[in-house]
Amino acid sequence: MKLFITGIGTDVGKTIASAIITQALEADYWKPIQAGDLEDSDSHKIERYISNDCHPERCRRTVIHENSYKLNTPASPHFAAEIDGITIDLKKILEPKTKNHLVIEGAGGILVPLNDSDCIIDLIKPDYKVIVISRHYLGSINHTLLSFEALKSRKIELAGIIFSGDENKATEEIILNKTKVKFIGRIDNEPYFDQNVIQFYADLFRENLLNL
Repeated sequence: MKLFITGIGTDVGKTIASAIITQALEADYWKPIQAGDLEDSDSHKIERYISNDCHPERCRRTVIHENSYKLNTPASPHFAAEIDGITIDLKKILEPKTKNHLVIEGAGGILVPLNDSDCIIDLIKPDYKVIVISRHYLGSINHTLLSFEALKSRKIELAGIIFSGDENKATEEIILNKTKVKFIGRIDNEPYFDQNVIQFYADLFRENLLNL
């Protein structure tokens, strides 16, 4: 199974969600494009957050695959690439080969530009299961439904949704009612995230993820 993790915007909790999903499925992890924070990238954070110890019946440790593009500036990938004097080429973004589950983390939302013609949504392949991370804030309903409609316009099915932030029944109910998307779970506003917290949510989400 290949899971593409995207969000309704920046800083909505994609990396935390990716760590939880990676831990839950003992999956491999790949972030095709990293813009900025190269010394403490999302790949580094995933490595810190997960444990994926071997079990007696199986031993399928996570492999964190190299970014296709490492850009120096924390900005939209198209602009970060321009600053670095390069142009992002989709043909050079090659999915890593693995027999394991693969968690693929996008950058920002699905219409974040990569170059003059392509956006994050263009990284999504037909065999990917797309999970959207929706963080609760004023305007998040609109941003979530816009993301859903953008995927739908490309005939990309949304496999599931994870809410980020303390429970907001009104927001969650209207989003789930309008999209009919499978609810995977909610990540609360935890005081901190470490391997134990990630493991807690991994155990909580595992069954729903396996049933996507």
